[in-house]
Amino acid sequence: MPRKLLLPHRAVFPPFRAPRGPHEALAMNAARSGYRVFSANSTAACTELAKRITERLGAELGKSVVYQETNGGKRSLHCSARTGKIPNISSESSRDVNTAVMELLIMAYALKTSCARNIIGVIPYFPYSKQSKMRKRGSIVCKLLASMLAKAGLTHIITMDLHQKEIQGFFSFPVDNLRASPFLIQYIQEEVRAQSYAERLRLGLAVIHGEAQCTEQDMDDGRHSPPMVKNATVHPGLELPLMMAKEKPPITVVGDVGGRIAIIVDDIIDDVESFVAAAEILKERGAYKIFVMATHGLLSADAPRLIEESSIDEVVVTNTVPHEVQKLQCPKIKTVDISLILSEAIRRIHNGESMAYLFRNITVDD
Repeated sequence: MPRKLLLPHRAVFPPFRAPRGPHEALAMNAARSGYRVFSANSTAACTELAKRITERLGAELGKSVVYQETNGGKRSLHCSARTGKIPNISSESSRDVNTAVMELLIMAYALKTSCARNIIGVIPYFPYSKQSKMRKRGSIVCKLLASMLAKAGLTHIITMDLHQKEIQGFFSFPVDNLRASPFLIQYIQEEVRAQSYAERLRLGLAVIHGEAQCTEQDMDDGRHSPPMVKNATVHPGLELPLMMAKEKPPITVVGDVGGRIAIIVDDIIDDVESFVAAAEILKERGAYKIFVMATHGLLSADAPRLIEESSIDEVVVTNTVPHEVQKLQCPKIKTVDISLILSEAIRRIHNGESMAYLFRNITVDD
């Protein structure tokens, strides 16, 4: 007697249903793409960049909960990460850097224990990037943070304008150090009506030479051996040469800035005393307008007040670090959005495409 083929009930295979709205369509698109985007920081200012990235990717921001317990401990509960997905964690360094780092580590470890295939960390401003050298036999904190991120489960990092390019060597996994200079150049072309950075736009260049006198703590570098000897008891038969501190010249200008627009470029603007001093020198030399451009606008302490009272006309920074409060205190601060290049980097990494396109207009020294 021939066997009958038993088919499951029709309800087991429901028919395809079109998405009912744009939000459901984005969720279905993210599910088919194989990756999810999460915001690793709990503050509203830090999730703004993550939302911009997801809008450009056509995905939906993953649902996650990061809250602080009464004793100050951090806990992360996320409910939309699935096995086999590639989560992308977007993290901005808020005012409390240590809190932001811990939230990032906890979120990465939570995704790792959820069997995520790859975990890509989007860290536009890498914290502790200035502590990449040994000072007075101290610790290299940037190396420590790199080891902690690797231990937490991150497999790839997307960052922007590291303070030192050599920081990429601290990691045991790939690091893409993107550049914000194309966005700052575009701002100059459209808003300032200038052309760009010196040689790339064939402009006259005025060089500001010299730095403000630094403290004794900055002068002493633990890498030098032997260290400077001050009133120390030395063995009669052992005479060590004394290491003199390097004297830095005062700030001066090399070039003609009379009647021209002066642009001061740096990677980080935090304490603005040196920028204010340079602006005063440029103003005395006859500069028409003075702009300060930087990738990361930390603007801590009373930086907004000093900028407002100085000869600086505008301070242009990107949104790698949230600074909405500083903008309310000083209208001279302008923001350039860099979510476009971050979202494109995520898309290319996920699809296995080359990242060389994002560096096509970047010089070797940039």
